[in-house]
Amino acid sequence: MSVNKTITFLLIFFFSTNCSLNNTTGFWSKSEKLKTENTLIEKEIFQESKIYEKEFNKNLKINLKNNFKNKSFINNLSNNNGVVNFKGSLKKVSKYKFSKITQFDYFQPELLLTNRNSLIFFENKGSIFNFNENSKLIWKKNIYSKSEKKLKPILYFTSNEKYLIVADNIAKYYAININNGELIWYKNNTSPFNSQVKIFKDKFFVIDFDNILRCYSIKNGEEIWNIKTEKSFIKSQQKLSLIVSDNRIIFINTLGDVSAIDISSGNLLWQTPTQSSAIYENSFSLKNSDLIYANNSIYFSNNKNQFFALDERTGVIKWKQTINSNLRPTFVDGLLFTVTIEGYLVLIDARNGNIVRMTNIFDVIKNYKKKNVKPVGFIVTKDNIYLSLNNGKLIIVNITTGKSTDVIKIDSEKISRPYVLNNSMYIVRNNAVLKLN
Repeated sequence: MSVNKTITFLLIFFFSTNCSLNNTTGFWSKSEKLKTENTLIEKEIFQESKIYEKEFNKNLKINLKNNFKNKSFINNLSNNNGVVNFKGSLKKVSKYKFSKITQFDYFQPELLLTNRNSLIFFENKGSIFNFNENSKLIWKKNIYSKSEKKLKPILYFTSNEKYLIVADNIAKYYAININNGELIWYKNNTSPFNSQVKIFKDKFFVIDFDNILRCYSIKNGEEIWNIKTEKSFIKSQQKLSLIVSDNRIIFINTLGDVSAIDISSGNLLWQTPTQSSAIYENSFSLKNSDLIYANNSIYFSNNKNQFFALDERTGVIKWKQTINSNLRPTFVDGLLFTVTIEGYLVLIDARNGNIVRMTNIFDVIKNYKKKNVKPVGFIVTKDNIYLSLNNGKLIIVNITTGKSTDVIKIDSEKISRPYVLNNSMYIVRNNAVLKLN
């Protein structure tokens, strides 16, 4: 559907004060004990002058309410996981192994949790497997030809009660019966996909490498409308993000432009650029976090030391803070939680962007700067934050104090952010799904 070429850019920048406030493939292994690193040494860290490298209000105590979001990983249209109901001890781990995904570190494949309490992921040649919470394989499916398997497709998922929708980075998209794994339909796009996939009623949405948001029919895969945004000169491999709110779909492209679209008509409602024109030549280096929606606002950050709050209705920038993170934030009790690339847990007042507390949670890792340790993703529970790292470890942080209390070795390579289903934690590595309890 064509769109008016005239776009009103509403840009109001408010710069908040920085600190004012089994081992065989396809089978589960036996449970094994996890090793912890208990040599935690508390010490004062003095950093450079940049705000995101200093602790702030480190003695402030924070307590959260018991506002658990049950099944917040299932068809979450807002991307905000809130307070996850998890009280596991993390003493044992079992593994569902598969052929190694060679591009795991470069893309950001997500584990899908479904309405039927099952989990869906894929392996290196595009085989999809669906297993239940008791670790029993329900079905396995591969629709790819021999030549396509050699391309080692990366798959992105979403689902409802009947359909599993799949989009990949070799320009295919298709629907599978989620109950039995049978193919319902498949189509080809003109460009590969590199985004989250969202279902809303009888439609689903996905973004391709040309920065085009496409709306398709779940029933037959026919395109209903599309919205083109400006292309970047170099194709970024970063997975893009989108959210659904009140019959609107809101997404971010590789240039950092955030756009809102009316789902019924496909008309552009507003578009807000967040980067200068210089980024158009250097967009490959820009890494945005997932968008989240909460409190009538859209929140996200990037690796350019920027954290934004946008008005969900108009796209106006409410505030902007200097926080260096490309991790999905979490909104809880009027606070935004995020972790910087440098290893600081930051709590932000969602109303105005003021930093409430900032604590170094990497100080429990020896020589973390020399080892280039980076955060991957986190979840917030009532008492703790669980943060996965690119070195295969999981940090447990006490929310009240903002201090790290334990470091658990999960693997020796990069692991995904944690997922929770019925009080079991799941983490993905390049050749296995790990279940921790």
